[in-house]
Amino acid sequence: MNATVLKAAPPDRPSASSCTTVATPRGSFWSRHKTLINFWLDLLLLILFLTQAWLLTVVVVVFPPGDSRATIWGATAAEWLGGLFATSCVFAVAVLLHVMLHWTWICGTVATRLLGRKPGRDDGSQTLIGVALLIALLHVFGAAVLAARVYLVPAS
Repeated sequence: MNATVLKAAPPDRPSASSCTTVATPRGSFWSRHKTLINFWLDLLLLILFLTQAWLLTVVVVVFPPGDSRATIWGATAAEWLGGLFATSCVFAVAVLLHVMLHWTWICGTVATRLLGRKPGRDDGSQTLIGVALLIALLHVFGAAVLAARVYLVPAS
């Protein structure tokens, strides 16, 4: 006769009947959706870039030079340039966000590949460098716009 022997669960593991479901943290929103966020941001950047290229081509190639009264689909060249400027502003913000999302990788690549350092943990200095670089770039951009404004020669 075959006797079935039931063994008790080892003391370090509870039996199946006494198991309770414990919720394990799945990570932050960013860690769970990083690839998807980067994909959609990159797609947005592509769409914005193509829109800018198309708007600029229409303004430069299609509009007759010197005729400020010509319109395409009811919009003058100045209005088309306004659309190009707005698209460029959105593109600049998207590029900034793209760089921010990849900042750890950028700093790691610069440190290891260009400066020959060993990989290390971020102690907050990368964020400070990023903010300082952004402030410096905005100042250079602002100075260039100001210089263009100062040297503007009004039409006679």
